Amino acid sequence: MTTTPAILALDQGTTGSTALVISGDGRILGRFYSEFTQHFPRAGWVEHDAEEILDVTIRVARGALEEARNRESFRVEGVGITNQRETVVLWDRETGRPVHRAIVWQDRRTASICRELRKAGKEEEVKERTGLLLDPYFSGTKLTWLLREHPELRRRAEAGELACGTIDTWLIHALTRRRVHATDPTNASRTLLYDLRAGRWEDELLALFEVPRSLLPEIRPSSGDFGVAEGELLGVEAPIGGVAGDQQAALFGQGCWRAGLAKNTYGTGAFVLLHTGRDAVTSEHGLVTTVACDEEGGMAFALEASIFIAGAAVQWLRDELGLLSAAVDSESMARSLEGNDGVYLVPAFAGLGAPHWDPDARGALLGLTRGTGRAHLVRAALEAMAYQTQDALDAMEADSGVRTRELRVDGGAAENDWLMSFQASLSDVPVRRPALVETTALGAAGLAGLHVGVWKGAEDFLAAQGQPQIFRASMGNKEREELRSGWKRALEASRAFGRGAEDGAAGPS
Repeated sequence: MTTTPAILALDQGTTGSTALVISGDGRILGRFYSEFTQHFPRAGWVEHDAEEILDVTIRVARGALEEARNRESFRVEGVGITNQRETVVLWDRETGRPVHRAIVWQDRRTASICRELRKAGKEEEVKERTGLLLDPYFSGTKLTWLLREHPELRRRAEAGELACGTIDTWLIHALTRRRVHATDPTNASRTLLYDLRAGRWEDELLALFEVPRSLLPEIRPSSGDFGVAEGELLGVEAPIGGVAGDQQAALFGQGCWRAGLAKNTYGTGAFVLLHTGRDAVTSEHGLVTTVACDEEGGMAFALEASIFIAGAAVQWLRDELGLLSAAVDSESMARSLEGNDGVYLVPAFAGLGAPHWDPDARGALLGLTRGTGRAHLVRAALEAMAYQTQDALDAMEADSGVRTRELRVDGGAAENDWLMSFQASLSDVPVRRPALVETTALGAAGLAGLHVGVWKGAEDFLAAQGQPQIFRASMGNKEREELRSGWKRALEASRAFGRGAEDGAAGPS
């Protein structure tokens, strides 16, 4: 009987964990998912129980392996891990037990620490060294807070009794029975403690954020040796050979290994990344610079934009306004119109993210006439995803001088053919949708599979995914410019209204 080589991919997200068993020929042999508890101890605080995350990860891994065994004979050659990037865990080195709940990337408790550092004039230095903004989103200030608020933890940290890491590091540490304390450059680059160009933890940053070096993990290549996962835990013993943060894993899974290749994940929000090759480009347009992977899993760079509201706008039309019964209906509704008839939705429900970074902007629906109907609003919500994506790509090209050659897409809204066609036409670049849209887990599997030899090289890995669907531009320059001009006017109206509210000019309450 032939035994199929496979990779176990662990995708540890913000609300749940997914495990996939992916064969060398690109098939999903097994899949299992489970949620875990969200803790909100105070307004703006978000925490996870790291031990629960480990338990859920083990459960989904065993579930996926069992499902795969019911299908065919296979052999797990390696394990790949991808994770929510900026969540941080602090634990006891001797017992391996967390000493505090994990502080999640969404948590805002360190806003005052960020303000303190900005007031001290540190933001430009931090941005230049790390590529990041001083924001509670990133990991470094979470460690600052933990060690300030809990003097006993600081004492133990300085004595070398504690260890820390992002979720990848926590899982590696636990699955190897505390033998390996390591992370990869993509996760390290999200901490505010890592010098992008030097490729290492930076002493001056550690001093700035008051973090003892002894807490930190070793940094290893994304496709490399992270120890062996214990069979008693996962149900299979195999080397951990690939590790990357979720967005960089998706970038790799999409085959974006060279400058000019971009990907967008259309989810509740959206994440746009443009690979910039060996150049760590400092953004002047509201983007962050981050580590990415080359075709061998080695270190490269990308620009990243976070869009706050993407698919959430369609959910709002469905759940709050009742304009459609299911998100999938948005495609046929958009197709029912020949054009947008000048109707624009700016979904600034939580302000605007990159590249605008305007927290005061408010959601706006503009261009309404007596003939405006449900389909116009639904189409406007879909178009808004494409306009925001293009704003991000414009900023990336302005920063890097790198022309976008192709946009590769994943996420729930990427299944909408009308939206993908509109994006291709608006951006005037091909849009490539893979056969398998679970590209985050796929990227982790690819990094691991390259290290253990399941795939001979990156192109072999990409070919195993099957044939993608390519959407091409079908719009003239004049129509494209008219649409983008209308979006820019709508965007300015949204921002102007927010400024008016801030000035007390929005009318009586």
